[in-house]
Amino acid sequence: MDAAVKPDNIAVWFPTVRTGTGTDIFTQRLVCQLRAQGIRANITWLPLRAEYAPWTVSVPKPPAWATLVHVNTWLHPRFLPRGLPVIATLHHAVHHPDLRRYKGNLRAAYHRFWIAPRERRIMRRAARVVAVSRFVADTAKRTLVGVPADVIYNGVDTRFFRPGERKRRPDEPFRLLYVGTWSARKGVDLLGPIMGELGDEFELFYTAGGRAGEKMPRNTHDLGRLVGSDAVVAAMQSADALLFPSRSEGLPLSVIEAMACGLPVIATRGSSLSEIVHDDVTGITCRQDDVLEFALAIRRLAHENRLCSSLAENARQAALSRYSAATVLNAYISIYGDMVQHGKRA
Repeated sequence: MDAAVKPDNIAVWFPTVRTGTGTDIFTQRLVCQLRAQGIRANITWLPLRAEYAPWTVSVPKPPAWATLVHVNTWLHPRFLPRGLPVIATLHHAVHHPDLRRYKGNLRAAYHRFWIAPRERRIMRRAARVVAVSRFVADTAKRTLVGVPADVIYNGVDTRFFRPGERKRRPDEPFRLLYVGTWSARKGVDLLGPIMGELGDEFELFYTAGGRAGEKMPRNTHDLGRLVGSDAVVAAMQSADALLFPSRSEGLPLSVIEAMACGLPVIATRGSSLSEIVHDDVTGITCRQDDVLEFALAIRRLAHENRLCSSLAENARQAALSRYSAATVLNAYISIYGDMVQHGKRA
């Protein structure tokens, strides 16, 4: 951070719609980290209907102490205050054309005619725009508006998300983990076929399958919804690798958390996944929807102990060097400092 800019000059207000998704976690963690550094920061939570029916929600008044405002690009411009420099974070790449087939007509129309116009307005009015991956930045430039965007990958607390003590016994199945929502975009329809191909020498623990998980093969186990970070860490520390066949990701927090816990990642090649999962370094990537290639990659990890250990160690080191909370925090503080000095006002 510029020596001329002291933390006292930075005071960040986050007017945020509570969605129950990873964007909430991002905001909460960032605010906690800012406060730990002595920087004043606070969230004003807006109800979920502020996304769907913003006119039914009163516009909150920005705190008198705030020197800038940090928003999600999905925030309706109605809630964007005048007179403060604005930084906007792009969390998603939902407008990418490859995702159209997984949306359905109603969701596709919602994204195109309701979300995209507001994102364009937010991005044009912001002093700085940040994307959580290069894939997100490129997708926004292609489908929204061509304003410059910094890339700051999401980070995790690598002291909390850390490797456990698991040592797989020779007679024990190779244990896979899937953490994520149960949706076609996430490739959950591939989990059953992959595990059916692998057989009883492998097992998969997965989250939030619900009724859909009833048709999964017998070597799979539904963990339900993991409540709280402690439960996520416990599940990751009990696994041998993360299986993540998602078809498109803006920046998957669960993958970074798994890497911080020392898990090799088997993921789909493409979207932002190729930015963080590097073949034979931190994991193995496979062609989208290729059940046999996923199964072969998993068998390779299970049978090549040296490779599995190397990928696990490299994944942990990548999390420490590129995706730690401190790395992300310093990047945002640098931008905040520049905005306080030079940022235009909305």
